[in-house]
Amino acid sequence: MMVLDVLIVVGLLVALLALRALVLTRFRGSVLCCLRLLPGKRGWRVGVARYADGHLNWIPLLGLLLRPRHVIVRRGLVVSSRRRVGPGEFFGFIEGVTALECRNGQRTFELAMGYRALTGFVAWLESAPPSAHLDVA
Repeated sequence: MMVLDVLIVVGLLVALLALRALVLTRFRGSVLCCLRLLPGKRGWRVGVARYADGHLNWIPLLGLLLRPRHVIVRRGLVVSSRRRVGPGEFFGFIEGVTALECRNGQRTFELAMGYRALTGFVAWLESAPPSAHLDVA
């Protein structure tokens, strides 16, 4: 009986996490995006990037809270390089994923996304008001 109760609780938790992931990815302006803080203290983390007025909210795909873990401000964002992500770098990447090395103030990080999300990200950067300083590689 005890094992059955534990399995039910675990099943409910998995269902809630799956529902959370579904809700996060279904919001308008949300795309799947991986984030890695540099220098590489931690590996790639899968999440959802959601565009807001002048910033990009990054929310981890697995977690309890719906609020962003990282907020990337568009003003002053510098994209210094882009590269293709290799299949051995992270097991979840599929072919065609591009990583962008970015700097915003003192923080340096990489964002990895598919070509559709990358096109949207570049359009979001380029649509900044004329007074914003942007540097896109």
